Amino acid sequence: MLPSDESREEQEQRTAAARRYREAAAERQEIEAKLAAGVLYPDTPERIASRVNRLLERGGVPPAAAVESVHAEALDVPETLERVIGLTKDLQPWSFLPRGARAAATVARISILRGGLERPHGTGFLVSPRLLLTNHHVLPDAETARRCFLEFNAQVTIDNAPDAAIRFALAPDTFFTADEHLDYALVAVEPAADGSLAGARFGWNQLSNQQGKLVQNEPVNVIGHPMGRLKEIALRDNALVQRLDDFLHYRTDTEPGNSGSPVFNDQWEVVALHHMGVPNTDTQGRILRKDGQIWRGGVDSDDTVDYVSNEGARTSSILKHLATLPLDPQRRALLAEMGPESGLRQDAAAGPVATPVAPAVAPAPTPQEAAAVAAAPGPAAAGAHVGLRAPKDAFGGRRHLVFLHGRSQQGKDPELLRRGWTGGLNHGLTRAGLPTVDPADVWFPYYGDRIVEVIGQHETLPASYADSPAVAAVEAFAAESEEGTYEQLVMEAAVLAGMPQDGQAATENLGSTLVGSLQGALSWLAAKTDVDALAIATIFRDVDAYLSDQSVRKAVLDRVFEEIPHDGELVLVTHSLGTVVGMDLVANRLPPGMKVTLLVTAGSPLGMNAVNSRLVPPGTDRPGTVDEWVNVWCPTDAVAIGCPLEPVWGKLTEEHAVVNASDRAHSIEEYLAHPEVATVIGKFLARPTG
Repeated sequence: MLPSDESREEQEQRTAAARRYREAAAERQEIEAKLAAGVLYPDTPERIASRVNRLLERGGVPPAAAVESVHAEALDVPETLERVIGLTKDLQPWSFLPRGARAAATVARISILRGGLERPHGTGFLVSPRLLLTNHHVLPDAETARRCFLEFNAQVTIDNAPDAAIRFALAPDTFFTADEHLDYALVAVEPAADGSLAGARFGWNQLSNQQGKLVQNEPVNVIGHPMGRLKEIALRDNALVQRLDDFLHYRTDTEPGNSGSPVFNDQWEVVALHHMGVPNTDTQGRILRKDGQIWRGGVDSDDTVDYVSNEGARTSSILKHLATLPLDPQRRALLAEMGPESGLRQDAAAGPVATPVAPAVAPAPTPQEAAAVAAAPGPAAAGAHVGLRAPKDAFGGRRHLVFLHGRSQQGKDPELLRRGWTGGLNHGLTRAGLPTVDPADVWFPYYGDRIVEVIGQHETLPASYADSPAVAAVEAFAAESEEGTYEQLVMEAAVLAGMPQDGQAATENLGSTLVGSLQGALSWLAAKTDVDALAIATIFRDVDAYLSDQSVRKAVLDRVFEEIPHDGELVLVTHSLGTVVGMDLVANRLPPGMKVTLLVTAGSPLGMNAVNSRLVPPGTDRPGTVDEWVNVWCPTDAVAIGCPLEPVWGKLTEEHAVVNASDRAHSIEEYLAHPEVATVIGKFLARPTG
């Protein structure tokens, strides 16, 4: 969008981009320090490995060149991977240019009819044979789209003569959706007069929700129509500066009118949707000019703004949002044309989070279930929440999908929890191109209220809680831990997270020395992970209470046993403390004849000696009732600090390290939304029953 057309929304977007840039300053300084120290690609090992895998799998780096670049020197794994990525930065294959020309053909200038005049308005690019992607602030609604048209080939030829632009109209009545936060709009393009589709004539970009497309400090390329001019490309001195949850910050030369441009990596894969420059601001958030003065909207021109970065919405975030939209079959079929890597298959229904689902009617209990209920310590108190059952014919009637939750679920509605878990799983299934799951078909045993009821006194914190909650919590929980399990859990987790040891074991500390050590360990964990210190303290308290107090353990297992199916096969998905409860369940409490065909553990502390040494039976012998076991963990999840599990438990079926959102490192919805995790579950549910 051009400066004179700037709307209230674009001003708000600019302010939001500047705020995100300020809030990410500390992490950006760490990245800059690593670059200054000579680190070529200051990104996580997992992302660097994913990037190399994608480059080698897709021919971004010829295997022979990769081998030649590393064989002459003794390099460790990180250096080897960085060397392979570096090959794409120094030299490009001949195909770089024609592939870039092919990508550029998909980019169109968007013009608008206003006051009887045609005016350049922004940029857009084809992402399917019939769909074009641009910014929300360029096309905020269908009515605006009706007044706009596209110009492909608005460029100069190889002889520097103007090319013949080819117009296409937009068709918002066929498809239009937009999101203000991610600043994207997706709109259908009318076929040409002869019935041909724009994508068939100019090609289109296949968006991918997979990892490995870009690491920090890798080059990016932007193609668009700056200031409404003929098509231009920004190639030199461009690089990804920082990755946020939903946005990328990158260094490149762009101008107004580039709004809606594709941001490519050097393999011409779209990594982001450019939406604006990030302005420098003062401490009050006011935009600054290049001379350091306050920028005056409506008075100063846009080219006087001191821009410090550029920002674009991540491709994966846009695809994830599209996967959740409730659409009719015709519109979902249009999304499906975006290709298999988009995860937007036609038969993949939208996630259930935004669409309430009526609770399933619980089937009559089997005789075994009735006996289990009769033998239980007593019914739940009036008004207390209970677990949810699935229909007898779900997944063919012999296989059951069971979700087993973790800590701090007390007082929550199990139906909402079940929808949240299923919503995360369905995001992953949609991204993997697999059919989704109805929340009503899932068993959801619920022990959240029961564990708090039994723990009782463990919920009481000292008066200092309000002033310093994490410190107060760790003091209280350590004092209440009868067997010393709590301090062992916290100290072991901190050591596994790399905390320097002073030579004194946790069990040798006494009194205030112990509390001081625990506070230091807790602070270390919070600094090294993306989990809040109080959350870490409370999670380990619940694990301690479950492992150390047999009355707590029995009450939780009894409640779970009451609320799971008692025949057939289980696909058991567990999280956090639920992974510990689940291990006890499959080792000791499964009804006769039942087996777990698939056990999924997510965000699990089972790799810690303080945990597995207190299982029943203790140790790391895999239960014989489990056919296949898949573990998923996030390196910044403090609870999963003992992962990977294979060095402790031996060979698993699969184990995945994933990257969760920075403020949701321990979230089960984040874990299940990863397609590699959802694929395992989806394929097991689709298998014929034995």
